[in-house]
Amino acid sequence: EVRDTQTGLVAAGFEAIVPGYISRSVAGSFDNEGVAIFALVLTFYLFVKSVNTGSLFWACLCAFAYFYMVSAWGGYVFIINLIPLYVIVMMLSGRYSHRLYVAYCTLYILGTLLSMQITFVGFQAVQSSEHMAAMGTFVFLQVYNVVNYVRSLISGEKFRAFFRAAVITTVSGLALVTIIMNITGYRTPWTGRFYTLLDPTYAKEHIPIIASVSEHQPTTWSSFFFDLHILVLLIPAGFYFCFKKLTDANIFIILYCISSVYFAGVMVRLMLVLAPAACVMGAIGVSSTLKTYIAIMKKPPVAKKSSKNDTTLSSEREIASVMVLGITALLCFYVFHCTWVTGEAYSSPSIVLAAKQ
Repeated sequence: EVRDTQTGLVAAGFEAIVPGYISRSVAGSFDNEGVAIFALVLTFYLFVKSVNTGSLFWACLCAFAYFYMVSAWGGYVFIINLIPLYVIVMMLSGRYSHRLYVAYCTLYILGTLLSMQITFVGFQAVQSSEHMAAMGTFVFLQVYNVVNYVRSLISGEKFRAFFRAAVITTVSGLALVTIIMNITGYRTPWTGRFYTLLDPTYAKEHIPIIASVSEHQPTTWSSFFFDLHILVLLIPAGFYFCFKKLTDANIFIILYCISSVYFAGVMVRLMLVLAPAACVMGAIGVSSTLKTYIAIMKKPPVAKKSSKNDTTLSSEREIASVMVLGITALLCFYVFHCTWVTGEAYSSPSIVLAAKQ
């Protein structure tokens, strides 16, 4: 959905052995986060597909995938905040469409109702501060569509008067509702872990027990390379090719990658969330680069021979051959690194030996 079939195949190959994701499975067993990342990627895939097609069917499937994610891991809050951010960015950049409206509204309504069926979520889906961004974006979308509809019916001074009234009413209503929710205690405050993600020093000062956990420590540069290897170098290339040809899907993967890089830098355990985004971005960089240089290598020889043309074509082919061989070597090193990390660092010998006995 983001690029093409070849890029998807490369991304799947990266994801299959990336240490940042493999770390959640040992000797055939797996953590709930291993299941949750599959649900997260599935939710994002179906959402992007529903945005690209405007199909209610894919939006409903996306809501069910979100329900699967909620039932698997508390990190579903990342989804329900990233997607509203994407909707706001699309509207600010002038790329709003009815396809986006159908995809988001269906996901929010159906996904919220389904998530409320999970015991540990319940009414938090409409009460907690972590979900307020999604609710606010949903309300804003309705107001935006009503204003656009009225604009098609009236024009000139009447529309400007209506627009002023709509803005004042909406802002006043949201402010009043927020005050009432705070006074009555209906809205639950942000958790300490959420504050920690926004301010890395918060836990150290206010909740030492969270800061004392090794998985909640800030990520070092060596950990990024250890868990991602060459993907660290390929992510900027993926950004370049995404910005070169901006689409609705490309904007989503850009936001996903930027936000996950930040959160992975705050907490080392969130490297798990960054791994799929890094794999997709790395695959875009590798696939696009290989396509460019392989196309040069496949250029037919010039029929009318000229020394200058021959020299230029020959040098282009030599550079292309070196680049293809270099990328192939990097991919081989990636495979060797991933298998070594999986065997040495992320496989507990006690579990393996116990299983053999």
